Amino acid sequence: MSLFDLLASRRQSAHDAAPLPSVRERVQAHGGRNAGHRREIDGLRAIAVLSVVFYHFRLPGFGGGFVGVDIFFVISGFLIGGILWRDVCVRRTISLKTFYVRRILRIAPAYVAMAAVSGLVGYMILLPFEFREFGKDLIASVAYLSNVQFFRDAGYFDAAAESKILLHTWSLSLEEQFYILLPVLMLLLRRRRRLLVAALGAVFAISLAMCVLVTPISNVATFYLLPFRIWELLAGVLLAIHMYGRGEDQATSPVLSWAGLAAICGAVVFVVPGSAFPGSQAVLPVAGTVLVIWGGRGDNAVNRLLSSPPAVFFGLISYSLYLWHWPALTLSEYYLDAAIAGPLHVTTLFAAVVGLSWLSWRFVERPFREMRFRKPAGIFAGAAASSAVLLALGGTAYVRDGMAERFATPVRMHIDASADFLQDWSRCSVPASGAFEGVEVCPIGPDKPPTFVVWGDSHVRAFKEGLARLADETGSAGLIIWRAGCLPLFDIRKEESAATRSQDADCTRANARIREAFAELPGIERVLLIGRWAYYAEGKGVGRDSANTIRLSPAEGTAGEDLPQPALFEKAVLATIGELSQRFEVLVLQQVPEVPFYDSRDVARRLVHSGNAAQAETAARFAVSRPDLVRRTALSEKPFHELAAEHRIVWLSSWNGLCAADTCSVLHNGRSYYFDNNHITNSAALDLRHLFDPVMDDARRMTTQARVQ
Repeated sequence: MSLFDLLASRRQSAHDAAPLPSVRERVQAHGGRNAGHRREIDGLRAIAVLSVVFYHFRLPGFGGGFVGVDIFFVISGFLIGGILWRDVCVRRTISLKTFYVRRILRIAPAYVAMAAVSGLVGYMILLPFEFREFGKDLIASVAYLSNVQFFRDAGYFDAAAESKILLHTWSLSLEEQFYILLPVLMLLLRRRRRLLVAALGAVFAISLAMCVLVTPISNVATFYLLPFRIWELLAGVLLAIHMYGRGEDQATSPVLSWAGLAAICGAVVFVVPGSAFPGSQAVLPVAGTVLVIWGGRGDNAVNRLLSSPPAVFFGLISYSLYLWHWPALTLSEYYLDAAIAGPLHVTTLFAAVVGLSWLSWRFVERPFREMRFRKPAGIFAGAAASSAVLLALGGTAYVRDGMAERFATPVRMHIDASADFLQDWSRCSVPASGAFEGVEVCPIGPDKPPTFVVWGDSHVRAFKEGLARLADETGSAGLIIWRAGCLPLFDIRKEESAATRSQDADCTRANARIREAFAELPGIERVLLIGRWAYYAEGKGVGRDSANTIRLSPAEGTAGEDLPQPALFEKAVLATIGELSQRFEVLVLQQVPEVPFYDSRDVARRLVHSGNAAQAETAARFAVSRPDLVRRTALSEKPFHELAAEHRIVWLSSWNGLCAADTCSVLHNGRSYYFDNNHITNSAALDLRHLFDPVMDDARRMTTQARVQ
């Protein structure tokens, strides 16, 4: 599932991490009598930052608070664009050295402080795989590539947003990418100002069109990447150019301010995260911000409100507040292993974050911004040195795999399991034509025509390393096809609580295409089905994921609408295997035992943060009784046992390698074999790989068939 879908479930919208303009910019963007500080823009900053913070703190009424990022993009473009345009008009040139010195002094000090403190706290409490990811994110952030990193990092087993301590830096990176390009463009076209304005207008229009058109196809790309967001910053730049030189006493209608404020408030309240954002929905907060700034010189109630002391206060600390609130929230919730909720907790954390942000503004931002002696060489050297330190921290965390040696040996087995899911899928592709057109397929084994296909859900992913190693060892070539939460059966649709509607529909479409492909495939002899069968038959998870539900229904044009879910599941199993067995030998892997309350990450965190006090509690999570397991799987395994008894499938038992006489445990040979309550680790998959001997080519199968059965 896409990262955005993951985030939407819990304030995790990527917008969560937006770019607050760095500081109070004492800009003289309008020349002459217009020179001076715009207090109403401080108030506008306050609306933006508080919208983002309240959204993250899950306060009611701020469901669209993430649009505070869009507000900041416009403000930043207006202020910085105004400075550059003034230089073009007055000085007839732009000093890139001066511009970047100013950016460094305003952006870097508070950012370096936040990143360093977050790294120190992360070192003390984050698990190794989480600290490794923090290191990678820190490197990307220092290199102004956070937005690209988080765009690429979306995935089914990707770390949850609450462990992405630097998620909010995506917007800062996007802004800095913009400010690498804008001054250069304006410098090159400084003598042809009409052409410059036309070029900026053309880029604005193209970017806006791309944002609207591409969002339905890939809202993750349009959310994170500069080409689809540059129009928001340019809206501010073009407004600054339009307003340049106009007198302070130029009349502006209060309607502009009121309409702008209404648009902003409407966006904060009514825009919701999802596949439609940013797209055309982002126009509302952008247009509202443009109108408020445009009408900012008028003496009206809106501007008086925005210029009030409380609004100006939050505006002044907005950059620091934006920088610190997200790490403070995520690290607090991570350490407490619970979401910050309830008036007392929320108020306490908010007050602490505001206090920390004021200290950051007063003793970090202001001193650097107001430095009297600004020798560019020294400033660039200081920025380079700070960046080198942060890169060294991030690189060490990444190269040393999160520095697992920080933790005691008893915790390490669970820590190792929590990190043992990273895999190389570089051989995978989505064919543009042929039997599997539009479906991702992943070859394993030698580079030759495949003789078998492994088809299933995320349990295929969990077994991938074992399958691939065995294929290499036996010289067997095969294809892996998997899709999370998508059962490998024909004529069935699913609606899953952990998936979006589009993902559910994608599952149905992919399975239909796979069905057509099976009818066309030459050389394929065997098909192995792998899935979390009990989840599909029972309609819900168990233990830790018991809130996850999945509802099955017949595919369009097929019967069975009135059947209870177990019966519908059985009908689909019999129909699918009946169809496949006409052309292939069909093998089915018994679902690995679900250990209801185990999660390697949760157990490791409890042991790390609570020590011996958590030993007894966590030990109870390590196993499931065999009778309980039989009851959980009775309905799902019934059709498979019948088919195996009739010799229509080869039934591969996974329990033999994971269970004793009375219990099935996550612990084997001093290691945890489980990542969560139903997915095994890569190490377990390698140890259990001989389960799949019957799937491999004939020479291997002939020597192992009797043993496996």
